[in-house]
Amino acid sequence: MLNAKIPDGPLEKKWKNYQEHCKLVNPANKKKLDVIVIGTGLSGAPAAATLGELGYNVKVFFFQDTARRAHSVAAQGGINASKNYQNDGDNVFRHFYDTLKGGDFRSREANTYRLAEISANVIDQAVAQGVPFAREYGGVLANRSFGGVQVKRTFYAQGQTGQQMLLGAYSVLMRQIGLGHVKSYNRHEMLELVVIDGKARGIIARNLITGEIERHSAHAVILASGGYGKIYYLSTLAIGSNASAAWKAHRKGAFMAGVSWVQFHPTCLPQSGDYQSKLTLMSEALRNDGRIWVPKLKGDDRFPNDIPEEERDYYLERKYPAFGNLAPRDIASRSAKEQIDAGKGVGPNKNAVYLDFKDAIKEYGAEEIGDRYGNLFRMYEKITGMSPYKQPMMISPAAHFTMGGLWVDYELMTTIQGLYAVGEANFSDHGANRLGANSLLQASVDGYFIVPVTIGNYLSNEIRTGKIPTDTPEFDKAEEDAVERLKKFISIKGTKSAEYYHKQLGKIMFHHVGVSRNKKGIEEGIKLIRELREDFWTNLKVPGGIYEVNSELEKAGRVADFLELAELMAHDAYDRDESCGAHFREEYQTEDGEALRNDDEYMYVSAWEYTGYGKTPKLHKEELTFEVVKPSVRSYK
Repeated sequence: MLNAKIPDGPLEKKWKNYQEHCKLVNPANKKKLDVIVIGTGLSGAPAAATLGELGYNVKVFFFQDTARRAHSVAAQGGINASKNYQNDGDNVFRHFYDTLKGGDFRSREANTYRLAEISANVIDQAVAQGVPFAREYGGVLANRSFGGVQVKRTFYAQGQTGQQMLLGAYSVLMRQIGLGHVKSYNRHEMLELVVIDGKARGIIARNLITGEIERHSAHAVILASGGYGKIYYLSTLAIGSNASAAWKAHRKGAFMAGVSWVQFHPTCLPQSGDYQSKLTLMSEALRNDGRIWVPKLKGDDRFPNDIPEEERDYYLERKYPAFGNLAPRDIASRSAKEQIDAGKGVGPNKNAVYLDFKDAIKEYGAEEIGDRYGNLFRMYEKITGMSPYKQPMMISPAAHFTMGGLWVDYELMTTIQGLYAVGEANFSDHGANRLGANSLLQASVDGYFIVPVTIGNYLSNEIRTGKIPTDTPEFDKAEEDAVERLKKFISIKGTKSAEYYHKQLGKIMFHHVGVSRNKKGIEEGIKLIRELREDFWTNLKVPGGIYEVNSELEKAGRVADFLELAELMAHDAYDRDESCGAHFREEYQTEDGEALRNDDEYMYVSAWEYTGYGKTPKLHKEELTFEVVKPSVRSYK
């Protein structure tokens, strides 16, 4: 039976009640406790820095050469906070309700409310670090709207919000590293989680420069390793983004929840050829002023500026008049796919829709629009050779964010004692669909404000444990398993690269467990995934050795984990006979093509237990109860 450990009391007082009654560790005892953090994005860097500031001994591991290269750097549009600077009716409850509704009522009330409640603190923290948020003429912080809301609560640094916030987090992390409170292990990858007597006690890591296999112990481990959207190969994520740390934890007993809930971002540059390894994100902020449309005529090859207004279909404005072009991402992406599948796609490959700034430029002027989106416009022109000032952008949905992840309770602890998952690595706050600009928020809230508090409640019972030794049978076995797997990759000596298998898997996932799914397609997808996985273990080619720089060996490990995770995602999508948020089962839709939830049978979070390689996972249900909000049919019309 899953226990989310939600505190007692009214919704708005749960987090306060928790903080008032949780156990603490005094400063002298914190020096006796070790914590490992995996990842240095906007959850990992804040968690490591804050825990170091509190006095714990922290080790932080990341596979990049510098902590600044964590993928949070790529976030563009902004971060939500219910400060109500605009005096437009925003408040904590409205932020909470927008997030809960945006996720199609498939997340916990308590976690989602806490996200909104702490949001204002994150902005104050970032400003104190020097994050250069945009400001109004008078000096106050500026806001803009994002999808799924009717207020302006998004704080932004032009189109570089993730980069600027990560630099702020990086600065406080480097301060703790300089003080000796945090020890940094760059170019290291976690290969195994070590569990002793049911508790997370350390990791096996590989030095990616020397190939050396290392043992590291701790009293608690925090996974801040991001999401698994790169499983689709073509996604907005960095090429190195992977699910391996989370999957290693899953294999050791950590449940994974809502794994088929994957968000496809509606404003990305369309695929231009088979040679690409990723797609380029264009911020959702563009939908504040850009209008999305397609020609009314199928196969219309005219230059977009030559198509008159009466022959354009502004389909989001037509279908969702209350929210228009700022409809939530799952709806905007699904609507774009409908238009493309109907033969109205534009561009050389007919795989895009238009995002037009003509009216905004006419109303505000090119200079004002440039102030708002200048870096995004320049990036678009550099990539495509076309100026958004002169003709519409072409955009298309792309895999972007995973709402699913490791199951965690209210304290962000997984089903393994002492193992925490923060940020996109967990399933916690977003339900079946994430609202734009809530990603940076969740990452920051988890890292700066939640896990540094909740981890103390657990570590208070570890102060007498002493140093965790690494010469135990559990560490021996974990290292042996890790090395054996690396040797197996090299020994196959086939003819196909890990990149080949990743690309093939991405195609299978996009077509069978993508923007929309159906039972027959998922069944076919599972069959294809199994066949591909079998071929991987017989025909993979990895040159070089273990104890040297070997990027092909790194890729092989990540793709092998993707090939297992893919089947779990398909299984999760197959098992849930309803449509909710980003999980759109074509068999379950209303007469006008909207998602049709089944609250009577599926008002729960699916948490999956690993039962062995190739075996059917075991389902555990966390029933969702709503004390404050009554789930309703999600409408943006």
